[in-house]
Amino acid sequence: MTGEIVSVRLSHLLRQCGVGAIVRGQNFLLAVQDTSKWFPEGTAPESRQIQYVDQVRSSLGISEILCTPPTATVETSGTVMGNWIPAVRFPTWMRCPHCGLLHRQPWRESPEAVRFRCSGRQGEQCGSLLEQVPWIVVHADGYLADVPWQTVAHSARSRQPGLDQRRAGAAGPCWKSPPNLRILLGSRRPSVRCENCGLAGELPERIEFPARHGQQPWIREPPPEEVSEPGWVVDVNDVRIHLPATQTALVIPPESRIRKGTVVDRLYASSEVQRRITNARTGLHRRSILKRTADDWRCSVSDIEVALRELRNGYPLYGQPLAEGNLHWLEYNAFLDEIPDLREDEDFVTEHHTGAWSVLRRRTEGRLRKTASIVDRLIEVRRLQEILVFKGFSRFSADRIVAPDISGSSSWLPALSLRGEGIFFTISRRAIDKWGQQEVLQARSAVLSARLASHPVRRSMQGLKITPRFVMLHTLAHAVIRQLESEAGYPAASLRERIYAGTDEAPMAGILIYVSVPDKLGSLGGLVQMAKPRPFLRILQAALDQTSWCSMDPVCASHQGQGPALLNLAACHACALIPDTSCEFGNTLLDRAFIKGDPTTGVAPLTEFTLPEA
Repeated sequence: MTGEIVSVRLSHLLRQCGVGAIVRGQNFLLAVQDTSKWFPEGTAPESRQIQYVDQVRSSLGISEILCTPPTATVETSGTVMGNWIPAVRFPTWMRCPHCGLLHRQPWRESPEAVRFRCSGRQGEQCGSLLEQVPWIVVHADGYLADVPWQTVAHSARSRQPGLDQRRAGAAGPCWKSPPNLRILLGSRRPSVRCENCGLAGELPERIEFPARHGQQPWIREPPPEEVSEPGWVVDVNDVRIHLPATQTALVIPPESRIRKGTVVDRLYASSEVQRRITNARTGLHRRSILKRTADDWRCSVSDIEVALRELRNGYPLYGQPLAEGNLHWLEYNAFLDEIPDLREDEDFVTEHHTGAWSVLRRRTEGRLRKTASIVDRLIEVRRLQEILVFKGFSRFSADRIVAPDISGSSSWLPALSLRGEGIFFTISRRAIDKWGQQEVLQARSAVLSARLASHPVRRSMQGLKITPRFVMLHTLAHAVIRQLESEAGYPAASLRERIYAGTDEAPMAGILIYVSVPDKLGSLGGLVQMAKPRPFLRILQAALDQTSWCSMDPVCASHQGQGPALLNLAACHACALIPDTSCEFGNTLLDRAFIKGDPTTGVAPLTEFTLPEA
């Protein structure tokens, strides 16, 4: 079978195009195989390990090492250089859009072909181009299979008038001979008819999962446990077919301060060199290895000896314990700390503008002064590194995660190192404490919290505590992103939010708006220019103005529930929603009333609680 090359962004490979996803190629739909098939035999994933992320792994509760996926390039001659992610054609059934006749894997007879025509049956001359059927069977345990069309066609309990009884049985000739099935499109659900015996059955919404066909399109072995719950028959475009389980974390000090390219860095990253030095049989053999390594790295033997001592002393953390638990709390405090002796080549470079912001706040008047008083700290994030980890996927149920290697026995997880820049700012503690005393805010957030608890949600929102502070910060982040789209030259889809709402035990009130891409440089600096005090004040004021009015008002402002599961109040596409890729929480849990106020319910605007100093 001729291979089809599909170009996929690395960031998409660890999200919507990851293991178990159905990807649309130029000619076919393809199912992405699991990570046990990603590297050919003899190639170790450890060669692509992401270094200096022990803090990230600890805070995310990950014991596996993190490795970047294999990549390949296509030469002008068509030759593929490198390793590619394998995929299989799925669904394996194709249908004729003209006569409805089903064909099972027509590419088996013509491996080199990419287009197939309907040959017709019983004297028919169709000749129409075939297309893959759009219906598949999905199970909540993560299994995926073709619809058992033979079973569906013969599911009718009653015999049709005049039917040949000898050919209607389940063990009759129509099951032993090649399938002769035809899909009939109805007004409700399509049906499939067996032309051999005449029986027909409507495509059900749920059906017993065909475990005998395999647990995945590329795994012919049946599921390891008995499948008792029926599967769902859905369209291949149903978003519930593949729900990626990903986590992200920022690389913060001390690991972000590692000096890349030094001798100790190269030795730390080269376990093979370490092994050869450690296993040297004699002192002479060891000196020979050190000399060859020094020549390769263009350094001295003494440099390598010093690097070895650093490793023995605990490089890179030098015995500092790895923090566990609240990842956002660690990141939040890393932003607030002014790091001394910062170098531009570090992976977490910030510049604090809080002092300049305070001066600007005192020099402004009127509503601009109220607006400036909302923000307590303003920090320019000139460089950041984000680690994106793919932990698996689920189908229909966010609670049942399938490991990237299906079996869950792999010692590594696919991950990406993303680089970029951003703006970080915190909301005044004095203002937010006074604002949060409004009882009506507690009532509005309680409505959203109750709806969230009673509705199946994406994994990133499980266990999320909905407080007035969170809803306000989340809505404000969306308003700032929408304004940055026109001011900073970035499309909203390339910007992302990170909300630091905190709890009583870890009080936080911060927002990070950032861009990160799988590139060495990461960004061009357009976003950090907006982190300067004057441009940011302009952005913030425009964002607040944006929340105060919507083209759908007064309907939007007074809405008691809209969006998925009614998880938004005063927020719609015209005023607060942004691209789903930019939002941590699926464009839900938004309410402009938490910022602009609502006279009808007695909510006062956030700016009314800013008391600028004289």
